[in-house]
This record gives sequence, C-alpha cells and structure tokens, in this order.
Amino acid sequence: FVPAATQTIPEHMGFLRNKTESTQQYLLSIIKDPGPKPGDGRGIRLVLWLLTCLSHVYASVMQLRLFLYNKGLLRHHTLGCQVISVGNLTVGGTGKTPVVEVFARRLQEAGRRVAILSRGYKKRELALWERLLDKALFRESSRPPRVVSDGKSLLLDSRMSGDEPYMLAAHLPGVAVLVDKNRVKSGRYAINKQGRDTLVLDDGFQYLALDHRIKIVLVDKQNPFGNGYVLPRGILREPIKNLNRADVIFITKCDGGPTDELRAKLRSLNHKAEIIECTHRARYLQNVFSAEKLPVTSLKGMSITAMSGIAAPDGFERELERLGAEVLIKERFADHHRYTQQELIDIINRSTAFGATAVVTTEKDAVRFPKLERSSIPLFFLRVDIELLSGKEDFNECIARICFRRKEDC
Repeated sequence: FVPAATQTIPEHMGFLRNKTESTQQYLLSIIKDPGPKPGDGRGIRLVLWLLTCLSHVYASVMQLRLFLYNKGLLRHHTLGCQVISVGNLTVGGTGKTPVVEVFARRLQEAGRRVAILSRGYKKRELALWERLLDKALFRESSRPPRVVSDGKSLLLDSRMSGDEPYMLAAHLPGVAVLVDKNRVKSGRYAINKQGRDTLVLDDGFQYLALDHRIKIVLVDKQNPFGNGYVLPRGILREPIKNLNRADVIFITKCDGGPTDELRAKLRSLNHKAEIIECTHRARYLQNVFSAEKLPVTSLKGMSITAMSGIAAPDGFERELERLGAEVLIKERFADHHRYTQQELIDIINRSTAFGATAVVTTEKDAVRFPKLERSSIPLFFLRVDIELLSGKEDFNECIARICFRRKEDC
C-alpha cells in the first residue's frame, strides 16, 4: 500500500472537520438506540420523534422508487453482459469489501474478464464550479469514469478513488476497478474500452438503474437490522421486507455461535435465496509504511493502541483482544476519516507514554494515512479476508451459474 501524500489542513478547516465528524458520531449514537432512555430529556425525545417521522417519509420514497422501476416507469439499463451486485440493507459495517474481493477473484479464476464498479464514497470530488459547468453544458454523461486500475496498474490513490476501490484494486491484479456515481456509464466504459464481460457492483443493491442478474446481500450477524427503522431514525437503507429481492444472502461476522434465529428471520423474508455464513479471519499484520509482515500470533501479549475510523469499531477491537493483544488505548474516528500527520504523531506520542509497543489499525484506515518520516513505534494494519463457514457448495454453485451461463441466456 502507498499511504496518502503528506497533507496539511488549515487550522479553521481542521476545526470544522472535527466538529462535523463529532456531530455525525453523536447523531449515529442517537439513531442506533431502539428508543428514548429513561434519563433522556424532552429535547432528545423530540429529535427522536422528528427522525421517526422522517424515517416513514424516507421509507415511502424508497418504496415508490422501487415500484416505479418494477413497473417500467423508471428504466433498468441492460448492458448485454453479466452484472452481479454486492450490497446490504444497512449503512456501513457489514464487511462488504472482502466479499466483493473474493467474488471478483473467483470469477476471474473461472475465466471471466471482471470489472468492479464503485461509487467511490468519500473520494475527492471535482471543484464545485466544474460540477456546475458540467450540469450547465449537459456533459456529465460524457465525462469518463475514474479508472482506479485498468487491471495492469494502480492509477489513482485512495484520495481520488475512495478507500474501498483502492483496496480492491491493490489486491486484484487483472481486475479493472472504476469509480463513478453513474454506474451505467462506467459499465459501458468497462465493456467498450476495456473488453470486460462481467461487472461487479460494489454496494449495488440499491442501484436499480442497472439491471442485476445476481443480487448478493450481506447481513451482519452482530447487528442485522439495527433498531428496525430506515434512515434517518435507524441504519436501514430501505425496509427489511425488500430483502426478498436478494438471490444470495451472506451472513457476515459469524463467531461460531448459533444462527438459527437469524436464519429463520431471513427465510421468512426471502424463501428462495441461498444463505451462506462467513467470518472475517485475520491473516497477518503488515507495517503501514513498509512490506514487513508479522503473523497474527505476534499480537499475543503485545501492548497496543487500537486505532480506527470505520463504521463498526467494536468488532475490530474485540478481534485484537481475541488474538491476545492488550489494548491500552482505543482511538476512534468517524468513518472514512482522512488522517493528518499531526494526528498520527499525537497518537504515537500518547501510545508511547502509555507503554504501547505498536499502533494497530485496519487496512481500510491504512490507505488514508499520510506518510511519516519516522515513528518511535511501528504502525501495523490487520489484513482480514473472508472464510466461508457453511454454504460452500451453494457459493460454488452460484459462481458456476454465473461463469458458465449459456450464450442464449445472455
């Protein structure tokens, strides 16, 4: 991995960013609650009531949108090749990127020419005047997508592409990765300019403009549906009943405990989907700024700072403790937080003062680190990938069905 280029943020901009992230984290803590707590004042109760009203409105809009697509009043685009979407019903934290990676790799191994299409969440956008000019001149559709990887070389960093597309491109040589909010446009580019015959939509379950042949939905075993509300009162992107559109359901973050209750719930919502259980398995530690790798057994007895800017940091921190690390400090930032040199230096100094011998972060965070000339303690990221626990035959059958589709079905 190549960390982000050295960045400096003006003091007033840093203050605004920190205030925005603090507000974001506070609102997230509110919407994750199932209901008002006994000690909540009238202000919090009023906010929850307003969010609940907005949630009902949002759910209605999502259902109307789905109805319009189903009736053909909004157009599904068909590109003449196989399209597989990998997504979820909730915002953040289901472990989608490793599933996209393993799916793309298996498709490639089976002989498909794969392109991953991503929106590139939190990528650096064009300047406002450029976006307005594009709209005024009706040239948005003619601007090509950003090519993170052409299958041969990494062409963009994480700042220009977004965290997940960059990670996917780094781990998948031979697979093209493109970024654009208009994935019909980027799909056409992948087919016509790069000769791709299989498109994988990263976070594509709600992207209805492009027709999907296989819809894969991830459900986090630790927090399947939040408090049951859609945004902005809960973490659902659309009502739970819409899970009936899925062809394959991955139950992610399984810990070996029973899944019967969750499986029964999923089956009541979807009678046809294949259900596959998987877990995120730690593979090794890698130094953020070098190629040095250590086995995960090195964490046993190690005193560390756990540092993350992800949607669900609890699972990451629990995994470090499960692997035997003594977590002295837990540094948490907002999801997709873009780190500065000074933040890293402060964390390193604080870790050293508390007796930590290393800082351990996630791979997704590591791609957002600025370069450091030196550090008194090493900074590692934990490399994690997917391990299937059940449903392997279903998964292989799903891959075979996609890869060996008859020509007359295309």
